[in-house]
Amino acid sequence: MKFDTPAGTNPIDRLRVVGHPLDRIDGRFKTTGTAPYAYEHHEAVPNQAYGHVVGAGIAKGRITRMDTAEARRAPGVLAVVTAETAGSLAKGDYNTAKLLGGPEIQHYHQAIALVVAETFEQARAAGSLIHVTYDEAEGAFDLAEEKDGAPDAPSKPESPMQTSVGDFAGAFAAAPVQLDAMYETPDHAHAMIEPHASMALWEGDELTLWTSNQMIDWSTGDVAKTLGIPKEKVRLISPYVGGGFGGKLFVRADAILAALGARAAGRPVKVALPRPLMFNNTTHRPATIQRVRIGATSDGHITAIGHESWSGDLPGGSPEVATQQTRLLYAGANRMTSLKLAVLDLPEGNAMRAPGEAPGLMALEVAMDEMAEKLGLDPVAFRVLNDTQVDPEDPSRPFSQRQLVQCLETGAERFGWANRAKTPGTVRDGRWLVGMGVASAFRNNQVMSSGARVRLDAEGVVTVETDMTDIGTGSYTIIAQTAAEMMGLPIDRIAVSLGDSSFPVSAGSGGQWGANSATAGVYAACVKLREAVARKLDLDAAAAVFEDGMVRVGNTSVALGDAARDGEIVAEDTIEFGDLDKTHQQSTFGGHFVEVGVDAATGEVRIRRMLAVCAAGRIINPKSARSQVIGGMVMGAGSTLMEHLVVDKRRGFFVNHDLAGYEVPVHADIPHQEVIFLDETDPMSSPMKAKGVGELGICGVGAAVANAIHNATGLRVRQYPITLEKLIDRLPDVA
Repeated sequence: MKFDTPAGTNPIDRLRVVGHPLDRIDGRFKTTGTAPYAYEHHEAVPNQAYGHVVGAGIAKGRITRMDTAEARRAPGVLAVVTAETAGSLAKGDYNTAKLLGGPEIQHYHQAIALVVAETFEQARAAGSLIHVTYDEAEGAFDLAEEKDGAPDAPSKPESPMQTSVGDFAGAFAAAPVQLDAMYETPDHAHAMIEPHASMALWEGDELTLWTSNQMIDWSTGDVAKTLGIPKEKVRLISPYVGGGFGGKLFVRADAILAALGARAAGRPVKVALPRPLMFNNTTHRPATIQRVRIGATSDGHITAIGHESWSGDLPGGSPEVATQQTRLLYAGANRMTSLKLAVLDLPEGNAMRAPGEAPGLMALEVAMDEMAEKLGLDPVAFRVLNDTQVDPEDPSRPFSQRQLVQCLETGAERFGWANRAKTPGTVRDGRWLVGMGVASAFRNNQVMSSGARVRLDAEGVVTVETDMTDIGTGSYTIIAQTAAEMMGLPIDRIAVSLGDSSFPVSAGSGGQWGANSATAGVYAACVKLREAVARKLDLDAAAAVFEDGMVRVGNTSVALGDAARDGEIVAEDTIEFGDLDKTHQQSTFGGHFVEVGVDAATGEVRIRRMLAVCAAGRIINPKSARSQVIGGMVMGAGSTLMEHLVVDKRRGFFVNHDLAGYEVPVHADIPHQEVIFLDETDPMSSPMKAKGVGELGICGVGAAVANAIHNATGLRVRQYPITLEKLIDRLPDVA
C-alpha cells in the first residue's frame, strides 16, 4: 500500500497547521494543576475509599498461612482482598505473572492482598497487620549464572528469534580483520513520575476504571479477561498519563485490585502503587549479556556480522530483543543473530522505551567503533561505508526511506567531528580529558490500525474522539493539528477528547507507532467528515476546498458550520495499513554525537554537549518532537552513566527500589542538547507521510557516550553503567 496522492490534493500537504512548532494545547492544564491524573478524579467519583497493596516478602515459593483477622478489625477498614477471597481470576494476555498472587508466589512484591479503608493511612497501617507465613523455594536470580544453560528464545513466524543468512561462521573465520567482544547492560526501571494508579467504580455489573495506561483497548480486554466479565462491561478512562515509557502498556496490579476492592467494599476505591512496588511489582527492562562478532576486509567492508544476546524472564516470559537492529542496520552478506532466554525469578521483564534497540545498540555501536579502530578508519566513515539501501537479509525489500548517511554526515559537520582527536586520551581542558563519540540511531517504523470519530457542530467546531492516549508526548496537539489541517480550521476550533474506551480504538501510545498511526486515523475520519459536509451542502466532495472555516467549490463559498445547522454531523473511520511491511522495510534513522569530559584524577564523567540528527518522516510538530528526542537522549545518558537496578542475588529483588537509590539524570547532568530533523516525507508510511520519533531519541545514545569516554581516555568499558570505579584505576597517568 502506498499512501500517495497527486501533487496538491492531500490536504495535509498544505502545511498550514501541520509541521508547525505549536505549543502543547494540554500544557496550560498541566502547569495549572487542572489536568486530572488517575488518582485525582475526585469530583467525578465521590465517597472514595483507599486501597493499600501488600506485596510478597519472598521471590519464589508459596504462602502457607495468611492471617488477616487483625487487619480486618483495624480502624476504618472496609475490606481485605486476597486470592482466596477474590474468587477465580484469569491471567490476562499481556502479563506474565498473576496480578494477585497466592498461594503460589512468582516474584518478590507480587501483590498478595489489598486493604481498603476510609483513609490511605488507615489502609497502610492495617496492611502491616496482615501476618504471612511462607514456604520459600530456591530461585534463579543471576543472569550470568544461568547464561550457559539458557535455551533459544521461542520464535514466532512473524518474529524469529534466531536468524541466519549466508555462512556467518565461515566468513567470520576467513575475515582478515575480526572483532569478538562481550557487552553487558543491567536491569533498568521506567521510573516515571506518576505512579501506577487506578480508581474503580462499579455500577451494577458495569466497571469504570480511571487508570494510568498507554493502551486503552488492550487493557480493557485484559481487565475483562482477568475478572471474567464481558469486555463491553468495562470502561477505561485515561485522559492524562504522567509518563509511561512502556511500563504502562499493560494492566498492572493497581487496576485489578482497585476493581476487586471496590466490589468488596461496595464503594469506589483508588489504589496507587508506592515506589518500591513500582520497581518490584511492575515491569522493567531486563538485563542483557551480548556477544558481537564482526568480520571485515582490510579496507573496511563488513563480510560477517553476528549478534547474540542473553536475557531472562519469568517462566513464559519473553526475551529482550537486543539483536533486531543488527538484522537491518549495516550491509554484510553473511549474518547471524540469536536470542537466548533464561528463566529468572525476578519481577517481570518487558517493554521499556525502545525495547531491543536501546540495549542492543549499546553493544552494536560500541563494537562498530572498536572495529573502526582496528581498521584504522574514522568511525563515521566506517558506518557510511557499510550503509545499505535494502534489507540486508532480503535484498528484494528496499527501505521506503533511508537517510542514515545523511544523518551521520550532517551531524559530523554540525558537531565539528573533524576536530575529534585521532588518538584517544590526548585532548585536555584543565583537569578534564575530553573526547567525542558517535553512534547510529535506528528504530523500526511500526504502524498500527487506528480509528477516530469526528463531530462538526453548528458553531464550526470539530471535536475529535479516539481512545489514543497522551503520555506526555503531545498527542492532543498533533491530533488537533491534523483535524485543523483537514477541515481548514484554526487549531482553536478543534476540541480533542482522548483516553476513553468508549471512543474508537486507536493505535495507543507505544512502540513509536502512536503519533503517525493515530493522526492517520484522524485523517481518515476527517476524509469521511469532509465527504459528509459536501453532501449536506450539495457540493462536489472531490472539488471542495476546506480553508479559513469555509467550504469552497468554484465561486461557491459556505461556512463550514452551516453544514451542521440542522444537527451535528458525525463521521468515523479507521486507518488500515495492509501488507505494507511485506514490500518495503520501514525504519527510522539518526546519528548521535556526544562530547564528554572525564576527570583525569577521579574518573568522573561529565557530558558537555549532545547532538541528534533524525530522519523520521514528516515531523508533525517540531517543538513536541524535539522534546521527545531530547528526553530520549537524557534517558540514554542515564542508562550509560548511572541507571542500574541492583539485584539481591540471595533474595531475588531489586535493592535500590526508589528514586533515592535508583539514580537518574537531573538538569545539572545534561548541558547543551541540539536536535536536527532532516527534511523527509515518506508517502509509504501513512497519509501523514510521517514516522515515529519518540524512541529514536534514545537509540544509540548509550554507545555514543561510551565511545566518547573511550576517545577521551583510551579506556573501553563494556559493562554498563560506566561509573567512575570502572575507570579510576585505569586512567592514563597524566601530569
